[in-house]
Amino acid sequence: MKASDKSVLITGGGSGIGLALAREFLKNGNKVIITGRNLRKLEAAKKAHPALHIAQNDITNVEQIESLVERTKTEFGGIDVLVNNAGVFHTYDVKDESYPFEKKLQEIDIDFAGPVRMVHYFLPQLKERREAAIINVSSGLAFIPLTMAPIYSATKAGIHAWTQAIRLQLEGTNIQVIELMPPVVDTEMVSDLIDFPKMAPEKLVEAFWKGYVKNQTEITPGQSAQLKLMRRLAPGFTFSQINKQAVPA
Repeated sequence: MKASDKSVLITGGGSGIGLALAREFLKNGNKVIITGRNLRKLEAAKKAHPALHIAQNDITNVEQIESLVERTKTEFGGIDVLVNNAGVFHTYDVKDESYPFEKKLQEIDIDFAGPVRMVHYFLPQLKERREAAIINVSSGLAFIPLTMAPIYSATKAGIHAWTQAIRLQLEGTNIQVIELMPPVVDTEMVSDLIDFPKMAPEKLVEAFWKGYVKNQTEITPGQSAQLKLMRRLAPGFTFSQINKQAVPA
């Protein structure tokens, strides 16, 4: 797929991995729309990168997604690339009965159901393009779960399985399905994980772009590639090494 002259929509694009991806797509001659719930972050990103287009949007809200679909048709003639990046990361101890059940459901709703919604409502638009792509940002934790973040790990494993399934279903169409599986990346979302090595967002995006231009369907930078290998070679040992601290401090 051609890597330039595309209209790219990135969810959760106001900061972190999403903003780093937006900068890379811009740098390579694409039109980029970033979305998110936090308008302040979107406006700050727009101020720093005036070429960006912004749209406040909640991926748990169907009406807002439908409105975004119509806006992209009207303003951009549709999108070519959908990047499902928005997510939340919560650590908790399952024994802690005070941890809100609603917060657990919200994490599932954003991290797993959100991308499913976006693909459902944007697929008709993507099917109309000469060539298109769905890029799902999951995690190396799809291979080996981090027990202190049980729902996050489970949603990323679900995204991995779902991505594989829809990739096969869309084989032979104009839509390429790509999965980016980051290791722990140095963003605000995982600032509490002080005992884990973190990849700089710029390094992650550099690795992503190398895979993207080569039409790789599964991109596993840094430790994610190691987790994928070790899940096959020594799953029990790897699980115990990652989860020496099973619950948040």
